[in-house]
Amino acid sequence: METNREVMEYVAPKLSERITHGLRNGLQTALHLLKFILPLYVAVDLLNRTPLMGALARAFAPLMKHFGLPGETALAFIAAIFVNNYAAIAILANLHLNVWQVTQCGLMMGIAHELVLEGGVLKSTGTQGGLLSLFRLVLAVACGLLFALLTGLRP
Repeated sequence: METNREVMEYVAPKLSERITHGLRNGLQTALHLLKFILPLYVAVDLLNRTPLMGALARAFAPLMKHFGLPGETALAFIAAIFVNNYAAIAILANLHLNVWQVTQCGLMMGIAHELVLEGGVLKSTGTQGGLLSLFRLVLAVACGLLFALLTGLRP
């Protein structure tokens, strides 16, 4: 018994349509990200000009020194954990870190970011979101300490 199968061919949109679509989506994404990044960048820049940033840096310095980072980076970690990495990047951009420090922050924030939001999503799937979030935080700390130890490049 023979069956006729209809084969549908995909026809790609014209190049000009793809470019227009890509530019529109790219602009929308950029504007969306700017809503988070620009206010945080300005806020941290203003904070840097006040004694409060020095006080925050001194308060977090004992903890952050274990990772080879200045105390100010704690604000970026807080933003990464509770908001997202784009917020953390906006804060880091104002801190004038060296390449090693940016790498260390990227390593740790790549593991432990958006813990509250993602923990909630994981919980809604039936998993233990809080436990997995805690594991990611502990893993980020362990990797940060190990990276600092193995590279020996801590300032």
